[in-house]
Formats: sequence, structure tokens, C-alpha cells
Amino acid sequence: MVEGLDILDDAFAAMPLVAILRGVTVDEVDAVADAVIDAGFRFIEVPLNSPDPFTSIARLAARLPDNVLVGAGTVLTTDDVDRLHDAGGTLMVSPNVDPAVIGKAVSYGMATMPGALTPTECFQALKAGASAVKIFPAGRMGPGYLPDIKAVLPKGTRLLPVGGVDVTNMAAFMEKGAAGFGFGSTLYKSGKSVEEIAVSARALVAEYRRITGTSG
Repeated sequence: MVEGLDILDDAFAAMPLVAILRGVTVDEVDAVADAVIDAGFRFIEVPLNSPDPFTSIARLAARLPDNVLVGAGTVLTTDDVDRLHDAGGTLMVSPNVDPAVIGKAVSYGMATMPGALTPTECFQALKAGASAVKIFPAGRMGPGYLPDIKAVLPKGTRLLPVGGVDVTNMAAFMEKGAAGFGFGSTLYKSGKSVEEIAVSARALVAEYRRITGTSG
């Protein structure tokens, strides 16, 4: 079984964008995931406050390519991490910094992206073994907040702004040090058609490639 940490660096190099499918149902998850992966995404997150999330994660983990990290968001307990591991998940995203949760995920070889905002929280996340730090709510803080905290964090720390980020401000965040992004309602929300999701996904990938001067 491929572990998240084994493919994390390659996934970040290829396309460090996380598709946050909050509210996705088991019936639609395959088509939605295919749409965002076809666009170029390499990270799929199914938040645990979605309907039957572990079933969705298990389905994706069983059928998606090994170079795609599939996992859960809104992970709050070590029991959640155990269930995520049992479902074949390789990515653990949490809204907060809980060293026990992060540590359990790391013990399973998962890539971990806990949510943090302050330098204290970022350092706690890194000490616990975080692969990257999700800066939330990034839109409220603005791009200028990133260099303020990057100045004190270890060199190479990956910061992923989440919340309030779209094609209009990705460049501003990248210029200030963002290593990637997580996209929720900008990309997926209940009732949005697969075709609309595909259009959104392609636009986000195209903008990232434009900013970085890379090609697919």
C-alpha cells in the first residue's frame, strides 16, 4: 500500500491544490473526484461532516491512481484517524492542532495538514509532525499575513491558505509565500453539477500554472 508521505513531495511538485469536497455524497463522489483529478488535482479531501464520508474515502482510495492522495478533513479524534486508515486514506486534514491526532496520522504514514493561524499553532503543528500547515481563514487575514509568520517558521515550511481563496487572489498569496491552496466552495458545493465542478477545477489549475510558469 502506498503511504501519503511516500508520494507527498511528488504531489506537491505536480499540483499542490487540495479539493475539499465538503458535503459530497457517496453517489456523486466518483464523478466529482474524476473531474478534479482530470483537471490536474492530486489531493482529495472528504470532510467528515459529509454524508457517509468513510465510504466515499474507501471508494476513492480503492480506485484512484496511487499518485493521488485521498483522505479526510475535519478530523478531530484519533478514532477518526484509525477509521481513515482502515478506509485506505493517505491524507489527514484537521481544522485545529491536536498533537495526538497528528501523531497518530503520521504513525500510519499519512500526509498531514492541520489547520492553524498563529505562529504558536504553526510551531505546535510542525513539532507534532505536520507535513504542511493549513492557514485558515486565509481570506480574512489577507496575503500579507503569510510573510509575517513565515519569517519565524522553519525554512521550507509549507503553508496552504484555505478560505476565501479563488482565481482572483491566488497570485497575491503565491507572491507572499503560499506553497499551495485548499479550495472548498470555490470548487465544490452541494448542487453544483459535475460539469460546473470540472470548469472550476480547470480554471484553478490553469491559474496556478500561469502563476508558476508550469505546464501540464
